[in-house]
Amino acid sequence: MVPLLLVLLLAVILFGAGFAVKVLWWVALAVLVVWLLGFIARPAGSSGRWYRW
Repeated sequence: MVPLLLVLLLAVILFGAGFAVKVLWWVALAVLVVWLLGFIARPAGSSGRWYRW
């Protein structure tokens, strides 16, 4: 009974980690798009970075 519970627990942990990694990939993709749009839509008169930090 204990090995079965350990296998089920491992499956739940791996499924949860896989879902979290997938969400983090979507967040990273959204940040990359915003970052690239910042370079494209930067004001014409300024040279350098479009963000303040």
